[in-house]
This record gives sequence, structure tokens and C-alpha cells, in this order.
Amino acid sequence: MSAAHAQGLESVVAASTATSMVDGEAGRLVIAGYELEDLAPNAAFEETVFLLWNGRLPNATELGEYRVRLAKQRELNQATIRLLEDAAHNSVSVTDLLVMAAPTLRIGRSENPAEDALAAVAAFPTIVGSYWHLKNGNKPAEPRQDISHAAYFLYQVFGKVPSVEQAKALETYLNTVCDHGLNASTFTSRVIMSTRSDVISAVTGAMGALKGPLHGGAPGPALDMVFEIGSAGRAESVISAKLSRGERLMGFGHRVYRVRDPRADVLAAAAERLYVNDADRRLYLLAKDVERTALRLLEQHKPGRRLQTNVEFYTALLLHGLGLPVELFTPTFAIGRVLGWTAHCLEQLRQDHLIRPQSEYVGPMGLKFQPVSER
Repeated sequence: MSAAHAQGLESVVAASTATSMVDGEAGRLVIAGYELEDLAPNAAFEETVFLLWNGRLPNATELGEYRVRLAKQRELNQATIRLLEDAAHNSVSVTDLLVMAAPTLRIGRSENPAEDALAAVAAFPTIVGSYWHLKNGNKPAEPRQDISHAAYFLYQVFGKVPSVEQAKALETYLNTVCDHGLNASTFTSRVIMSTRSDVISAVTGAMGALKGPLHGGAPGPALDMVFEIGSAGRAESVISAKLSRGERLMGFGHRVYRVRDPRADVLAAAAERLYVNDADRRLYLLAKDVERTALRLLEQHKPGRRLQTNVEFYTALLLHGLGLPVELFTPTFAIGRVLGWTAHCLEQLRQDHLIRPQSEYVGPMGLKFQPVSER
């Protein structure tokens, strides 16, 4: 099959973008011109928002203005709140709830791409945090405007302002996952936007794509293996048994990166800082032992496959260290990735070109219609 007819558009270049560049062979991720390792641990999330929407980092005045503009959009409209209450009554999953709630952000608003993008990024933490409380029979935390975007999400979930280290760890995570090339959900958002639809509709479609289990994968199982092993002395026997049974080691290997996922390095450093200050360091040290053993045994069992640590392994460790339950792992990812979706929407709107690939027909030919009485 030629590249022009690649199944799933594999290796087909479908868009030009200045938002991010993924080099799987070299293990590089560039976000709007900045190496991930430079940007993610150092930028405030609000700086990354400005960068992806404007193509440059803000000055101090612009950053202050963006902080205020985002914070003012955190409060949800009554239609969204009623949906959250109804969904909680029916025990809808948090990921499904985000798919349902995203389109309600349009209610009572005039269509404006930049403002719609702002509303989506600002409201996602409130939606997830408020729904988590409602789903567990509690009253949501009141929106507030005096803390950073990352700190605000943790406040929404736990009802208290997080420590500086906790907020910084989450901020690094949100920066790390904000964009990653033309993945399935981002491509979905660009296709919708290419029809001159609106940003909220595109974000809704992207969220629907993210819900699918083949998109990115869930990071929870990577940590399950660490808990199963329990102590460094058991890592060799447990992992060897898994590989002998042909099981996949969650948190290792990636369809794009042929070397170590650069996001894993950034999140490993963030996790180390978090676990030294605000979490159980013993779990971090165990995870490092598990990682070393897994990499060594993968090379022995599957030589040449280049199965390196991926973003899921340290995502699970970091989010667990923050106290987030596994059900909130994917929604937390969406809180970061919605920035990338909106950035691609605005970029696609500027390019103003309909995305309309061709398909290859492989069905039958020459069939003759027969009336139902003759079939």
C-alpha cells in the first residue's frame, strides 16, 4: 500500500503546524520552538497558553493579563451545572462527562474563536473538579480567581489550595502533555475546524476521540505493576514472568518514539521533586527500581525492539503522588491537552483550508438492484 493510501493515514502529512514537532527517532518534542525539557519544567501554564496561541512567550504585563482573563472564565453557566448534577445522579464516568459538558460552554455566548478557546481551557478544571465532588455526593468547591491554573485544578478536586511543590508538579505535567503532533484527537479538532465550525464543537469532537482506548492509553495500569511488585527484590521475578507469558509491560514502548520518550524524562524529574517534598519517596524509589529492571529484561527478551519508558509510566507516578484517583488521570490529561486542541483550531482557522482526504473503495462492483420480493 502506498503512502498516499496508507491505512489510518499512517505517515501521511495532513497539515502544517507551528504548534509542536515530534521526532520519534531522535526522541525530541518541540513545543512552538522550545525543547520540551526547557519549556515544561520552567514555564507557568499560563505562559504556555500564551505561547501556543500567539507564537511567542508573553512579557510580564501580557502574562498578568492572561492570568486574569483565564481566571474570569472559570465559573460555569447554569446549564453546565445542571448537566453535571444529572450526570452525577446517573454515575457517568468523568471522561464521558467531559464529552457531554464541553458543548454546553457555548450556551449564552456569542461565537468568537479566541474567547471560545479561552473558555474551554479555563472551564475544564472546574468541570472536572465540580463533577468529581458531585459524583461522590459532595458539594463542589467555589470557583476562585486568585491562584494559578494548575493550583486551581487541585483546589477544585481537593477543596484546599495545594502546596507550591504540588502545583508545580501538576503545572509541569500540563505543559508536558499540552500538545503532541497530529494525534487522533488533535486531528479530529482540525478536521472539524477546517469546515469553519466553531472551537467548542472542535474541542467536543477532540474529547470524543480522546475517550477511545486506542488514543494514548490509560496510565493507571503502569502504576498497577509497581504496586503488584511491591518491593525491589520482586521486580526481576514478576517482570520476567509477565514477559514469559507474553504480557505487555504497561509504561514501556511507544508507536512514535523509537528511543526514550522525552516526556518521560521531564515527568521523572518532576516526580522526583514531588516525592522528595510532598509524597512517599519509597514509592518513587521502587518505581525507579522497577523501571531499571523492566528496561534490562525487555532488552533481553525483545532485543532490538527499543522498548523504552514512555510518558504513561511517570504520568501514573506523578498523578498518584498528587493524590489524584485513577479515574481522574485521563480527565487531567484533557485539562492539559485542551490547550493544544484550541491552538490547532486557531491555526487551522487561519489556514482556512478544508481537510478532505480521499478514500480507496474496496467493495463489490456491478451489483444489480432487485425488489425486496425477489431477494
